Amino acid sequence: MNRRTFLGTTAAFGLAKLAAQSSLPDAIRNLRSMTAGVQPIGDDERRARIEKARRLMRENKLDAIVMESGSSMFYFTGSRQLGVYWALAATGEPAWIAPAGTNIAGGPKAEVRTWKENEFRTLAQFLRERGAGTVGMEERARFAVFEGLRQEAPSMELASADAVTIGCRVIKSPAEIALMQHANDVTIACYKAVLGSLREGMTNADLSAWIDAGYRALGYRGDALVIFGKYTAFPHGSIQPQQLREGDVVLVDDGCSVEGYQSDITRTTVFDKPTARQRQVWDLERKAQDAALAAAKVGAPCESVDAAARKVIVDAGFGPGYRLPGLPHRTGHGIGLDGHEWTYLVRGNKTPLAPGMCFSDEPTIAIPGEFGIRLEDCMYITENGARMFTKQSPAIDQPFG
Repeated sequence: MNRRTFLGTTAAFGLAKLAAQSSLPDAIRNLRSMTAGVQPIGDDERRARIEKARRLMRENKLDAIVMESGSSMFYFTGSRQLGVYWALAATGEPAWIAPAGTNIAGGPKAEVRTWKENEFRTLAQFLRERGAGTVGMEERARFAVFEGLRQEAPSMELASADAVTIGCRVIKSPAEIALMQHANDVTIACYKAVLGSLREGMTNADLSAWIDAGYRALGYRGDALVIFGKYTAFPHGSIQPQQLREGDVVLVDDGCSVEGYQSDITRTTVFDKPTARQRQVWDLERKAQDAALAAAKVGAPCESVDAAARKVIVDAGFGPGYRLPGLPHRTGHGIGLDGHEWTYLVRGNKTPLAPGMCFSDEPTIAIPGEFGIRLEDCMYITENGARMFTKQSPAIDQPFG
C-alpha cells in the first residue's frame, strides 16, 4: 500500500515515538546494519535505459521527452535535483535546463543549459534546435511545465511520455531486482524484530515508532501503517488511536527504500490466540494470495491475476466483486522506484505480463465491524512464472515463513 504519514504529522504521535524509542525491546536494539554490499545502478545501465527510451520514442512518434524531479528523472540520470528539467531528444546528448549557478553532478553525460529569466524559453530553444515537433511530457511533471512550454512554443505538439517512461520502467533489470530483493529482506528483518515484541496496552503509534527505530538500526529509512482489532477492516487505516488487547488482529503494512527501490510487505497476525473465525478468514486470504501467484504467468493479462484471487474470496461467500465484506480494492500494484507504479493487477487491465514486471500480491478480506486480513508479498515475473521476493506467511500465528 502507499506510504502512510498521517500519524507522523500529529504531536501525539511524536511524543509516543520518543517514548517508544526510549524503551525499545532487545530484539530491535540487537538489529545490525544491512547496508554492506549494496550495488547502486551504474551509468552504463542508465545509458542503456536512455537508448531504450529513444527506441520507444521512435516507435511512438515522439521527438523528445521532458521531465522534472521525480522517479523517472532519477531512473535515467541518478538525480532527483529540484528546480531543474531534463530533456532527451531523439539524437544528441540529453540536456539539463537549470538556473544559472546550479551544480549538476553525476549521471550519464549531458549538456547543461542555464537560464536567468525564463526556464521555459531555454527549454523550448533546446527542443527547437533538436528538431522536436512532438514532445512527450512525463506523467509527474507539473501543469506549470506543460503550460510554460506551450506558451513559449505554441507550434510544438505536447503529448504524454507514458509509452516511453512506463515502457522503460515497467520491466526491471537484474540489478533492479537485486535492489528490490534487498529492500524486502530489510523489511522482513525489521518486522520480525517488531512483531516478536508485542505488548498488551501498547498503542499503534508505539508500534509504528518501533518499526521506524528498527529500520534505522538496519541502516535505512522506512515506515508502516499499523492497525489493531476492528480497525484492520479499514484497508488504509484509521486515525483513531488504538491500544493492543488480547485477541486483537494486528496488521503492519509498508516498507523501505534501497537506492530508491521500494519494498511493500504486509503481515497480519493475532496478539495471543486467534479465534476459529480469525483463523478461517486468514486461511482464506492465504488461498487467495496463492491463487494470484499461480495465475501470474507470462502472457496472462493483468486482470486475470485479480480475477483469480477474487474468485477464491467470492466463492467463500464474500463480495461479490468489490463489495464489502470482501476484497474492496485491486489485487496488486506495480512497484519499483515508486511504491505504487504502473501497471496494476485490476479488472479491465489487459496488459500482458512480461518477464521483469514486479507487483504486490495483496488480496484483502475486509469485514467491517470485525477485522480485516491482508497478506502482501511482492513478486517478479520470470519466464517460468512469478516468484516472491519473500517467503509467504504460513499461518496466522506464524507471520514469517
